[in-house]
Amino acid sequence: MDVQDPFNGDEDAALRYAIELSLQDVENKGTEVLSDDSSSDEDLEKRPIYPSVTKKAGNSSMQGTSKDATLATPQTAPTMTCGLSGLDRKKMEEERLARLGKRKAREEDQMIQEPRQRATTDGTPTLAASAAIGYSASLPFPTGVIKKTWTAGYRRTGDDIKIEEVLQKDELEMAVLSSFQWDEDWLLSKIDIGKTKMLLIAFASSATRQEEMKANVPEERIKFCFPPIPYDWGETGVMENVVFLIDLPRRDTTVLNRNKPTLFEEELCYFLRAQGLDEALVKSLARYDFSATARYGFVHCIGQSHMGYCGLGRTITALGLSTTGDVEIDYVVSSLGSVNMDLISAIYHAAQGDNGLKEYEERSARNAKGKRATKAQPETFEDRFRVYFPSHDTVNRSRGGKNAAGTICLQSKWWDSATFPRRLVRDCKSVRAGLLMHSKMLLVRHSSGSPTAWGYVGSANLSDSAWGRLVKDKATGKPKLTCRNWECGVLVPVRDHGRIIAEGRSSPGPLSIFQDTIPIPMEVPGEAYSMSGTKRPWLFLER
Repeated sequence: MDVQDPFNGDEDAALRYAIELSLQDVENKGTEVLSDDSSSDEDLEKRPIYPSVTKKAGNSSMQGTSKDATLATPQTAPTMTCGLSGLDRKKMEEERLARLGKRKAREEDQMIQEPRQRATTDGTPTLAASAAIGYSASLPFPTGVIKKTWTAGYRRTGDDIKIEEVLQKDELEMAVLSSFQWDEDWLLSKIDIGKTKMLLIAFASSATRQEEMKANVPEERIKFCFPPIPYDWGETGVMENVVFLIDLPRRDTTVLNRNKPTLFEEELCYFLRAQGLDEALVKSLARYDFSATARYGFVHCIGQSHMGYCGLGRTITALGLSTTGDVEIDYVVSSLGSVNMDLISAIYHAAQGDNGLKEYEERSARNAKGKRATKAQPETFEDRFRVYFPSHDTVNRSRGGKNAAGTICLQSKWWDSATFPRRLVRDCKSVRAGLLMHSKMLLVRHSSGSPTAWGYVGSANLSDSAWGRLVKDKATGKPKLTCRNWECGVLVPVRDHGRIIAEGRSSPGPLSIFQDTIPIPMEVPGEAYSMSGTKRPWLFLER
């Protein structure tokens, strides 16, 4: 007998409920009831009814900020409050220094860190070489780099980075930040609010809510920015993520005619404008030279009708990475939605450079009344598409255990569905033993023996909500893309064979082509769930 799905197939609403459950488990001193009104939905105007959960009293996700903030608020997006109003900056700085001292003491007790080593390279810097340029240079990563987030309790190996190293608070003048949840004390310990202006994109479900949020923040130094891109920066020692960084120089003002904007720059500005950022802020990006981004793609999904997997395919083609041959796909996710082979097929063809029409036409042909499909069944991609998601045992045995897995989301109703491609899914274990992952990473290789490959790192999990779905427009009869989420990420080409580096208990093996460009965070090939009759994935409602 089917169990009623309280989320009506909305995997992102389920994720938010999972986060609330996690907060309940971790913060169990005193409670206040969170009704379904307290949990906003960035996907749909009509929200599902959630089961009631409890949360520690007095710990709002975000309430107010400082006195310098304006608010950019995309429509139909989640509500966030901000709690930084009424700041006593002197007292705040004293408390911050005290916390920092305690944290450093804990870190010294917990771990042995290797000194930062920066290798030198000959010739023109590549993506991997930019990691070796070092912080002594004026621009640490002028050609871009991908790194894992540092995690307490693990030795540093050169492929990770701390939030302090990203922000460089002593030099930071302006920060545009994005998050699904906020810890204001932690944030203020990383940024000097007296020196740095901040923009935090906050989502609100109504004009009234927007005004409430605006009233809670100072108007001169802080601004809001939170598309749903949750990161864990490793300070709890239980979860890791992955980040892309690039340092862009100021444009030479003596040059009268600037180069044509790169595809990356155009899409980034389009995305920021769609979020409602002030036009002056978006235009200020023109002061910087985006030439180094010409090799990258900025891939995004704007809630309701833009880009998604169709844009992914177009970006791949624009960067010269398309192929008519088979591709090998390894996809690391922290959440799985109500996945079926239509979505798998759409992502697979997009990875070849298709604009979305191939899967749409195949699906339309199968569904057409009175017509026989060109193929009796859609392709299975069983040997070419691997999805990495942790098992119940992997979560249970991790350093943080079940309480650390509140943002890792999958429902049994979806997993046990006859249409869910379980045979593609493998247990996801970090090469840093005991860590859970919140990474979203798509690794694609051409099967023909070509050294061409590329990776996507960003916020998109494997779901229709994240990548969209092409449907027939009733008004025009033409295909249109529908998507629920705001997502973004960076597409990074790899054209040289990487060296094989064994890390932890596994070797990258066939993924070695990425090793000099993208650190491989998971053990490969990973145990397939189909090989075990008893292994179950982590199901957040059945903890």
